[in-house]
Amino acid sequence: MNVKKYAAIDIGSNAMRLLINNVIEIDGEKHYKKVDIIRVPIRLGSEAFIKKEISEPTINKFLSAMRAYANLMNAHEVEKYRACATSALRDAKNGADIIDLVKKETGINIEIISGKEEAEIIYSTHKEKLLDDHGSFLFVDVGGGSVEITLFENGTTKDSKSFDIGTLRILNKIIDDRIWEEVKNWVETITSNKKVYLIGSGGNINKVFKLSIKPKNEALSLDYLERYLEGLKNYSFEERVIKLDLNIDRADVIIPALIIFTSIMNWSKATQIYVPKIGLADGLIKMMD
Repeated sequence: MNVKKYAAIDIGSNAMRLLINNVIEIDGEKHYKKVDIIRVPIRLGSEAFIKKEISEPTINKFLSAMRAYANLMNAHEVEKYRACATSALRDAKNGADIIDLVKKETGINIEIISGKEEAEIIYSTHKEKLLDDHGSFLFVDVGGGSVEITLFENGTTKDSKSFDIGTLRILNKIIDDRIWEEVKNWVETITSNKKVYLIGSGGNINKVFKLSIKPKNEALSLDYLERYLEGLKNYSFEERVIKLDLNIDRADVIIPALIIFTSIMNWSKATQIYVPKIGLADGLIKMMD
């Protein structure tokens, strides 16, 4: 048995995550076992999408988190890592300067990846195990700054696109109606005359699935999501935090996330969504070898 320890840092618009995995190889087959995951809710997107620049106080918080990540990787004796930033640092005018500062302060190299690259990395995590060889699946990853959508048919990628309609953009009302129309037209076109199932990715849909207490491989229905969404809208932000036990940084973005998911389900005429709890960090680790 050969065991390696790898790490991935996902620097998103709403939060950042460090995932540390044991990669265990037995008889040529690799098994991925989570050792630790540390999430820090630093909303880089709140500034990047509106001001197009990340402020000094937010940069300092970000640096503190990255220093902690560097120390944790050292303590865990991580052999290999990859750190990727998505929509927020892509949009921020000072994104490149922040990356240089992180390298100088912590030694961590950060890559800014495109929406297309982000989608490809996420899909690599589940392509072999979660997709049936027959049928049509629409993979939808909803983040703070963007949504990545890919159509799989018979186990292969048929089409993929990234759109700037993330949850923080919706909250801050900085999405043009034309973008919604573009997403609608694209989804309707690629799913025309197809029976599709959705595969959902992102912290918000993962939270909804966890609260549903559904068995691991069971799908959520469109009807369930729409009823859940309407229920959330009847609560104030404070009630979502206290009565529904949602984290403060989750209680506001969960509504726009469900609006995105239910809209795409309606446009594609999908009635079910599977939630395998995968993300960018999982994909980064899987692609290291």
